[in-house]
Amino acid sequence: MTIDITVLLLSFILLLLMNVPIAYCIGLSTALTMLVNVDMMPAVSVVAQRVATGLDSFTLLAIPFFVLSGNLMAHGGLARRLIDFAKALVGSLPGGLAFVNIISAMFFGAISGSAIASAAAIGSFMHPKLVQNGYDPEFSAAVNVTSATTGLIIPPSNVLIVYSLASGGVSIGALFLAGYLPGAIMGLALMLVAGVIAKRKGYATGERVGFGEVIRAFGNAILSLTLIIVVIGGIVAGIFTATEAAAIAVVYALILTMAVYREVAVKDLKKILLDSAITTSVVMLLVGTSMALSWVLSYENIPQNITSGLLAVSENPIVLLFIMNLVLLAVGTFMDMTPAILIFTPVFLPIAVAMGIDPVHFGIMMVFNLCIGLCTPPVGTVLFVGCGIAKVSLREIVKPLLPMYAAMFLALILITYVPQITLVIPRWFGF
Repeated sequence: MTIDITVLLLSFILLLLMNVPIAYCIGLSTALTMLVNVDMMPAVSVVAQRVATGLDSFTLLAIPFFVLSGNLMAHGGLARRLIDFAKALVGSLPGGLAFVNIISAMFFGAISGSAIASAAAIGSFMHPKLVQNGYDPEFSAAVNVTSATTGLIIPPSNVLIVYSLASGGVSIGALFLAGYLPGAIMGLALMLVAGVIAKRKGYATGERVGFGEVIRAFGNAILSLTLIIVVIGGIVAGIFTATEAAAIAVVYALILTMAVYREVAVKDLKKILLDSAITTSVVMLLVGTSMALSWVLSYENIPQNITSGLLAVSENPIVLLFIMNLVLLAVGTFMDMTPAILIFTPVFLPIAVAMGIDPVHFGIMMVFNLCIGLCTPPVGTVLFVGCGIAKVSLREIVKPLLPMYAAMFLALILITYVPQITLVIPRWFGF
C-alpha cells in the first residue's frame, strides 16, 4: 500500500472518529492525499474542479426536484390517507397494525423517496396507535425503522439516480423498474417476521372492514398513488427523462397538496422550500466530494487493484458476491448511502461486470444492502429518527431489531443470487 493511500485511509478514519461530517471527511482526506503526493501536488486544485464537475450533470437535477416533491407530500396529508388504505387492506390480520406500518411505509417511501421522511411521517401516526393497542414500544420502533428503507428501493428513488451517475450511465428507467419486486420482497420479509412475533406475543388485531370501506380508502389514496404511475409511466414510455419526471412530480405535488387536499398553505412553502434546499445541499456536497475522491482512487489504480485482488482470491461469482455484500454491510454501518454508492460503485462494478452480472441487478443489490446500514448503529440515520419518534433508547430497540435484520439479510441473499427477480420487469419493458 503506497503512502498516499495510507494517508487517505487513516485521515478519513480519524476524521470520521472525530464526528466530522462525512462530506468534510471525504473532501479533507482527498485534499490531504494530494498534498502528500509529489506527483499530484500540482493538481491540488483538481479537488475543487472535481467537486464542481461532479455536480455538472443534468441527471442530478432530478434529486432536488424529487426532494421537494417528497417534502410537499410529507406535509400534505398523504401519510394519513395511505395509512387508512393500508389499514383497510391488512388491519384485521394478526399483527395487522404492524403490517399497516410496513405497507404505509412502502407506499409513502415510494412517493417521497426518503427513508427519513417515511420514518418520521408514518412513525408519528402509527407508533401511538400500536402502543395503544398493546404493542411494545421497542417492537413498534423496530418495525417503523426497518420498513422506512423500502422506499429507497421502490421508485422513484434518489439513491438509484446516484448509482446511475456513479456507474457511468446505467438506465434510470431500468433501475426504477427493477426496484419494484426487491422492494416488495423486503416488505414481505418484514411482514412475515412481524406477523410471527405479533402472533407469539398475542398483540391485538384491528377490526375487519367490508369491501366498501376498502374501496373508499383506496379512493382517498388514489391521487397520491397516481404520482408513481405518472413518474414511472412517463419515463418508461419515453415521454420524459427522469429529471423532467421529477419536475412534473413537483407540479403534481403542488396541485395535489395545495388545491385538492388543501393541507399546504402558501405560508408553508417557505419552510418546505428551505428544508428541501438544506437536504439537497447536503446530498450535493456528498456527491461533489465523493467524485473528487473517486478521481484520486482512479489515479492510484485502486479499483483495478481491488478487482485483480478479488479475482485472484476466487473467480466464483457466488463467493465474490458474498464478499462484496459483507464489505458493503460493514461500510453501511458507518457511512451514509450516497457516498458509499459513489465510492464503491467504481470499485465493485467492474468486478461484477467481469463476472457477467448485469449492472442493473448489481445496482439494486447494492442499494438493498446499504438500506440495512440505515437501520444499524453507529451511524444509522433512520434508526435514530425512529428511536426519537418512539422515545426509546438504542439499547432497548436492538433486541427487536435482530429478527428484522435477519429477514432483510435473507432477502438480500435472495436478491443477490436470483437476478431474475430484479431483471424480469425491466426486460418486459425492453430494457
